[in-house]
Amino acid sequence: MTVVYQSDKLIRGGPAPLIDPFGRTIRYVRVSVTDRCDLRCLYCMAEHPAFLPKAEMLSLDELDRLCGAFIDLGCRTLRLTGGEPLVRKGFMDLVSSLSTRLRTGALEELTLTTNGTRLAQHADALAACGVRRINVSLDTLDADTYRRLTRGGDLNQVLAGLEAARSAGLAVKINVVALKNDNARELPDLIQWAHSLGMALTLIETMPMGEIEADRTDQFLSLADVRKDLARRWTLTPSAKRTAGPAQYVQVQETGGELGFITPLTHVFCEACNRVRVTCTGQLYLCLGQEDRADLRAILRANPGDDAPVRAAIRSAVDRKPKGHDFRIDRPGAPPASPRTMSATGG
Repeated sequence: MTVVYQSDKLIRGGPAPLIDPFGRTIRYVRVSVTDRCDLRCLYCMAEHPAFLPKAEMLSLDELDRLCGAFIDLGCRTLRLTGGEPLVRKGFMDLVSSLSTRLRTGALEELTLTTNGTRLAQHADALAACGVRRINVSLDTLDADTYRRLTRGGDLNQVLAGLEAARSAGLAVKINVVALKNDNARELPDLIQWAHSLGMALTLIETMPMGEIEADRTDQFLSLADVRKDLARRWTLTPSAKRTAGPAQYVQVQETGGELGFITPLTHVFCEACNRVRVTCTGQLYLCLGQEDRADLRAILRANPGDDAPVRAAIRSAVDRKPKGHDFRIDRPGAPPASPRTMSATGG
C-alpha cells in the first residue's frame, strides 16, 4: 500500500485532494518558466522592463521538481507559461521530462500558452512530447497594428508558427485581449478567421496588473458589450463545455466554431476556480488578483532531494486560498489592482 507524507501526517493510499476553504478542488496549476519575452505588448509590460536576475529564477530541475510535487498532490492539468516559455533555454528538456508523467497517467494534460513567435521551430517536438493543445496569444491580423501593439513583432512569424502547430496535429486556441482603441472593430474578423482554420478563439478583458505606460481605462472593452454586438451578427448558443480555465463558451452557428469569454471585470468567474499559479521564482499565488503567496523556492532549495516539505507547503497555502479577486478598472489614472505584471506572474 502506498504511503505518502503530506503536511504533518501520513495519508494511506496516496494524497488527499487539494481542497481550498470553499470546497474547490485544485487540479490545475499554471507554472511560469521565465519572465522574459521576445515581445513588448503595450497592455502587458513596459517598453524597457527590468527582468529578474537569473539567480532568482528556478532552475529547470527545480521547475521539474515543483511540477512533480503538484502532480503528486492531484493536479492533473499543467500549463507552462511565461513571459514567453519558448525563449527559456532548455525549455523542451523540461517538457520532455514532464511528458513521462503523461505516459504514466499521473498527469492528464500538459499544455502551454505562447505568443507563437517560436512555434515553427518547436511544434513537432511539443507534439512528440504529448502536448495536444496550446493557446496562442494574437490580438490582430493587421501587420502594422501587430507591430505597434507588440512594439516590433512580426505577424508573419506567428502565422508560420500557427501553421506549423496545426500541421503537427496540435489543437490551437487563439487568445485575444479585447482593446477598445486597437482591435474592437476587428474582433468579428478574427473570430471568423480562426474558425475557418478550425481553431477556437477566446476573448479576454484587459486585466489591471502591473504598471505600464498606458492608462488601462483607455483600453478596457467590456466583453458584455462585445457579446451583445456579436449576438446581433451571429447565433451564439451557450455551451456546457468547461475546461480547466475560467472561460465561458458559446458555439457560433454560422462559423461552426467555439468562442470563449474570459471576463475578470464584468463577470467574476471565481466561484468554480480550480487553479493556482507559480511564478518563475517559485512564488505560489493562490489567486491572480490577490497578493498572498507562499515562497516555494526557499523550501525547494532548503530541501534538495526531499519533496515532502514542498508538498506540505503547497497544501498549507491552498488552505488559505481566497474566495476570489476584486479587479476593478473604474478611475482614470488609478493604480493597477496588482503591482505584478502578467509577464512576471505567468500569463
